Amino acid sequence: MVDRDGGSTADGRGGTTSPGVTANRVSLVQKLGDDGPLRSLTVEPDGRWECDDCAGDGVTSTGSLDAEQVQRLQKLLADPRLAQETDQVRKYRATCIDALTSSLLTTTGLITSQDCPGEERPAVAGEILLLLTQATPAEPTR
Repeated sequence: MVDRDGGSTADGRGGTTSPGVTANRVSLVQKLGDDGPLRSLTVEPDGRWECDDCAGDGVTSTGSLDAEQVQRLQKLLADPRLAQETDQVRKYRATCIDALTSSLLTTTGLITSQDCPGEERPAVAGEILLLLTQATPAEPTR
């Protein structure tokens, strides 16, 4: 929850949320290299999602995760290990050129990874990323 001054406040679960981030909501932004399309996905706590340019076709798609996916996603978002995977904690720096860059925005912070040889994806964030990319369209929907 954001206070009137735009700062972080308690989220009702003993944690805090970043300004502009709703508790248990997750966003994913992906881009391939400098010139690739920008895929932007937002998943609400109830599993409803909206994806801009999800399949690289310029179309905004919507849908909903099934009950099992919602339960799994919420469990992963509540995993205390996720806080240790943020860019700030890991002091993350993008190192690859023309790689697929994936950034998750969660209540714990921003978690970025790249599909680069030798780069290890954070464990919990990697599971969230896999769940979201498998549950949303990657093929044109026209």
